[in-house]
Amino acid sequence: MKADLKQIKQFQKTVWNYYKTSARHNLPWRKNINPYHIWVSEVMLQQTQVDRVVKFFDAWMKQFPTVQKLANASQIEILKQWKGLGYNSRAIRMKQAAQAIVSDYKGRFPSDYSELQKLPGIGPYTAGAISAFVYNQPIAIIETNIRRVFIHHFFQDHTDVHDEDILELVEKTLDKKNPREWYWALMDYGSFLGRTLNIKGKK
Repeated sequence: MKADLKQIKQFQKTVWNYYKTSARHNLPWRKNINPYHIWVSEVMLQQTQVDRVVKFFDAWMKQFPTVQKLANASQIEILKQWKGLGYNSRAIRMKQAAQAIVSDYKGRFPSDYSELQKLPGIGPYTAGAISAFVYNQPIAIIETNIRRVFIHHFFQDHTDVHDEDILELVEKTLDKKNPREWYWALMDYGSFLGRTLNIKGKK
């Protein structure tokens, strides 16, 4: 799918306009941006709606406020706190990653995209999300809400849309000066579309 400069500018304007009026600035991981908060929120959001994640996130941060606390916690403590989110393997990998961060990186998250993916449970999307949201790096990422936005604007007449096709447009439309807020805008707009339209993408 090709998009000319005029289409791209109009698309960006639409997304930014929605964000200006309806941004979810109250999300806790947006209020205190650090790699640990972003990482935990992204893992929780993989299988759970935002509204439900907020209470789990707040409770998690009270129990494990730092990556060091998580690394030192027992598996029983972690799974108890994770109860209700499902897919317990995610929590177990989080503990393993926390231990690696403490032992191999002196308790500090690596800022390099490739280095992040060496940690247990952190794949291309999560590494990209940490890079964009924490370090404001212009890396192309895609998840459910982002996918929904691009399908709505560029692939309405298509029945079989692949992420490779969408990623081309993600790169072309990316605000490289402010990727952090641009992705927030896309996600908020995508959430809105999900509530008002029946738009699905091929994962």
